[in-house]
Amino acid sequence: MSARDLFHEAVKHGLEKEQWHISQDPLELEWEEVKVKIDLAAERLIAAERGEERIAVEIKSFVGTSAISDFHTALGQFLNYRLMLEENDHQRQLYLAVPVEIYQTFFQSRFAQVSIERHQLSLIVYDPIAEEILTWIS
Repeated sequence: MSARDLFHEAVKHGLEKEQWHISQDPLELEWEEVKVKIDLAAERLIAAERGEERIAVEIKSFVGTSAISDFHTALGQFLNYRLMLEENDHQRQLYLAVPVEIYQTFFQSRFAQVSIERHQLSLIVYDPIAEEILTWIS
């Protein structure tokens, strides 16, 4: 089993507070010889006539010594995981979960903003202490 992110349980509890059902922890995908594990898969009934909303969440803590290095890793994983989902589960939307502190600092830089826009990142901003989801950005 791969190592879980420092704030894995905080994000999981935050999603559950918003009525998401955690269906896989982790979500394992395979494409030929390539296998990946995305931190969480969740579903939520949005309306009887609309069906179910399905997401995958890659959780990052950004507690390393370099925010840019952590961002490089997170962005690379996000892009690869999105490609895997397009092939395996194209109706599931991928989100990158980031702690509120790093979102309010590094993610407000022009570099991060352009990267988010250019690569069409969907974000979940979470509070690791309160174990709450603060913002959804698609």
